[in-house]
Amino acid sequence: MTIKFIPNDKGNPPGKLADAEMLFSGGPLDGMKLVGFMIWERKGGARQVTFPSRQYSVQGERRSFSLLRPVVDALGQDRLRDEMLAAFREYEASLVAAS
Repeated sequence: MTIKFIPNDKGNPPGKLADAEMLFSGGPLDGMKLVGFMIWERKGGARQVTFPSRQYSVQGERRSFSLLRPVVDALGQDRLRDEMLAAFREYEASLVAAS
């Protein structure tokens, strides 16, 4: 699996640093990608990852559900979030080194 980042060069919405995609290699998902992840920076400087979700409406009220959910507990989701943030730090470091 490889994580690809698309930087948010326009700065809109505020705090959004990049979109992210998971590119799969090997196994049954070979050649596929999962899109919809986003890297955000909060006002205090902390970073977070949002997962792909789908919006729907019930009686005029907007709701959403996550497309990538844990089977049993949230540990897998936490590991993926940590992996994405680490990959984003490496991505930022490579941009600095290239300039």
